[in-house]
Amino acid sequence: MSGTYLGMPSFPKAAADAVHDVTLRANLRHATHTIRDKRAKAVAELEDWALLREAGKQIKNHTLRHLDRYLEQLESAVVAAGGTVHWAADAAEAKRIVADLVKATGQSEVVKVKSMATQEIGLNEALEAEGIAAYETDLAELIVQLGHDRPSHILVPAIHRNRGEIRDIFRKEMGSWGRAAPEGLTDTPADLAEAARLHLREKFLRAKVGISGANFMVAETGTLVVFESEGNGRMCLTLPETLISVVGIEKVVPTWRDLEVFLQTLPRSSTAERMNPYTSMWTGTADADGPRTFHLVLLDNGRTETLADEVGRQALRCIRCSACLNVCPVYERVGGHAYGSVYPGPIGAILSPQLRGIQSEIDASLPFASSLCGACYEVCPVAIDIPEVLVHLREKVADRGGKGHRVEKAAIKAAGWILDHPAALAAGEKAAARTRKLHPKKLPGAGAWTADRELPELPAQSFRDWWKKNRT
Repeated sequence: MSGTYLGMPSFPKAAADAVHDVTLRANLRHATHTIRDKRAKAVAELEDWALLREAGKQIKNHTLRHLDRYLEQLESAVVAAGGTVHWAADAAEAKRIVADLVKATGQSEVVKVKSMATQEIGLNEALEAEGIAAYETDLAELIVQLGHDRPSHILVPAIHRNRGEIRDIFRKEMGSWGRAAPEGLTDTPADLAEAARLHLREKFLRAKVGISGANFMVAETGTLVVFESEGNGRMCLTLPETLISVVGIEKVVPTWRDLEVFLQTLPRSSTAERMNPYTSMWTGTADADGPRTFHLVLLDNGRTETLADEVGRQALRCIRCSACLNVCPVYERVGGHAYGSVYPGPIGAILSPQLRGIQSEIDASLPFASSLCGACYEVCPVAIDIPEVLVHLREKVADRGGKGHRVEKAAIKAAGWILDHPAALAAGEKAAARTRKLHPKKLPGAGAWTADRELPELPAQSFRDWWKKNRT
């Protein structure tokens, strides 16, 4: 897959370009409104939804507080079941581990289950550099890969594409990746799905190595869990001889019973289904069924640093349902690419700056990619207070310094001094009133803020003078 998020413009610039794309906005509006409406109906069916939401929050909070213990328990259980566990401190180490594991099998291609963690570290590009072809098998990820594109949504990576665009991509690109699209391919969903099925089937049957992520890892049993809707994941998890799973360390839950909560909340929040069509669970290896070799790569890549932040660590509760994207008025208008991260939307605005740091211009801009309307918090199935974390991260960006922030701090300090000296304030008010006809309509040096606003017109006299004249 070509394209990376490195070197992309900051959110304000990317968003300004995206809002002028009429087709993109139409695609996003149709898709997000459809998904959010279905989700609302699915959630309304459960009278105890609020209790399930709180339970998910508490399970995740408990796990994060004792993450070290549960990760060690998970490792022991995976090893006891016949798997091998690798620890990756960052993206570079994770990519090296996976590439070495694939090369050790002697294979030059792998099939992949949809995985945010592997996208986060840029695994496909790393494998390509090592001469290994990585084939995405999720339908939306396949569309993105064939289109030399980037994902723009957590659940529906190709949400920015319509059926006509997908048909054109399949016709043009499928042949160079494997089986070509059928002659006369139309843009009906059934025809597009059948074309993808035929294209992928030969890859499933040929592949000796599969790569996945996981939605959850159960510490007490060493079980990994993948939720998906198409069946491609089941093929990747069972047919290859070697399975490599790259999973963020925050995906662990303590017990098998904890899954009961998430088996109800994740499908309804993500695909608006009562139950996931395909829920695959595996524990180590078995002689008679599934892969003969299993490797689990536990990925940190900024998660430990995020965990140290008492407010920001809420983001690690995320179960990647994408409900927050579908209700966000900002995401609906600019799409996922504007966020410059594999994690777009409200969750991306608080997760990416913490995992990657706020040193770059794009990550420093993400906490401001929100109207703070709070819709994201209302739909989150694990009650992440995204607006609270956004404000928290904005404070961090402001504290980081820089020329603009020094000017802002100087202005606040000057305002504080004026308000502490009534005589100076009175003199300033009189001077401002007398020169009000000379005042500009736009505030110098604050063009972005005043682009759609005009400065309020000062009254002819201050309240202080009015009070003296009318009340003394």
